[in-house]
Amino acid sequence: MKRLSLQWRITLMTALLIATACISMSLLLGYSGRHYMDRIGTSISAYSETVSGNDAAQNTSDFPDTATFAPNSDLVIVIDGAQAAFTASNWLITAAVTLLSAALAYFVSGQALRPLREFASRLEKIEPNNLSDQNMKLPADVPTEFRRSREAFNRMLDRLDEGFRAQKQFTGNAAHELRTPLALMQAKLELFSAEHPNADAETADFLRLLGEQTEHMAEMSKTLLELSELRSVPCEDRIELEPLMEELCTDLTPLAEQQNIELRYEGNATLIGSDTLIYRLLFNLSENAIRYNRRNGSVRLSVREEAGCIEIRVADSGTGIPAQYRESIFQPFFRVDKSRSRRYGGAGLGLALVREIVLLHDAEIWVEESSDEGTTMAIRFPKMRNASLKNSSETS
Repeated sequence: MKRLSLQWRITLMTALLIATACISMSLLLGYSGRHYMDRIGTSISAYSETVSGNDAAQNTSDFPDTATFAPNSDLVIVIDGAQAAFTASNWLITAAVTLLSAALAYFVSGQALRPLREFASRLEKIEPNNLSDQNMKLPADVPTEFRRSREAFNRMLDRLDEGFRAQKQFTGNAAHELRTPLALMQAKLELFSAEHPNADAETADFLRLLGEQTEHMAEMSKTLLELSELRSVPCEDRIELEPLMEELCTDLTPLAEQQNIELRYEGNATLIGSDTLIYRLLFNLSENAIRYNRRNGSVRLSVREEAGCIEIRVADSGTGIPAQYRESIFQPFFRVDKSRSRRYGGAGLGLALVREIVLLHDAEIWVEESSDEGTTMAIRFPKMRNASLKNSSETS
């Protein structure tokens, strides 16, 4: 019963109640009908016997001949047939009324539960990037029973939107305030190193470590600032993916050559979005694939159109991502292997930025495959952006 939808539960309960009521009425009416038919037959039999007992008087009376009223087998058959027909018609009417009522209950309950289905569909569409969209809120023309839920739901969306805005504003302000002192620290460290070229080994190692950490903090503040300002970037560029992947592979070739990793790309498509952000998305995924790859491995970027959608895949030959971490890797500051992330200077923000860019373009990203032989990351851009691209090309 728990696996059935609420609409089917209401339908079955309504049908059961109606069937119980109809069966009870049929039993009562059947009993009453058979009882009164038996009484009619008994009365006719008694009357016939009385008529046949008056011999002389009956011959001169106005009554018909006694043979007319004499009980016989035909009369019994007629009464029994009427009782059987009456019982059968009762059960047929009961079945018909039950089925018709069940169908009507299913239709009526479906109409009554429509606001609940709309409510559920809106819940499924909620994302951090569309909390301020008025289309996500429930309309005012809802049944009385849903008004309190509607008001609570709309207030919840407003509070969530305010919370996300405040969080992003704080992150952006903090990152912006950190940029200047970090840049100043980097400049002073470089100046000190230049003025003291003959410093002892311990001091040189300390200055190198301090410089690396300062650079790491500067990169982190830059990424945080990009995350906070992401929503203000227009996504209206016409992007050819093949030239973009060619540029990307050229920029990452020096990093790939350090581990003798082969970079390949194939396919082409055109989509509408932010050229800068799409480049950053593929750059972060490809850089991760190179850094966490095996030596003498490979990284392959591929593009294809399927069912009107554009799919991009970044596949590597690394050690894979454990199954329990495949959703968490897109969370800010999450790192699967913290020791390797420190060695490569990772802060756990690269894939978080990727996810935000994907959401901004109404796309989706997931770990399509991951094992000891490598990992494949997949991004799917929706039909809507492809359709808007076709419409714009036809107009031009």
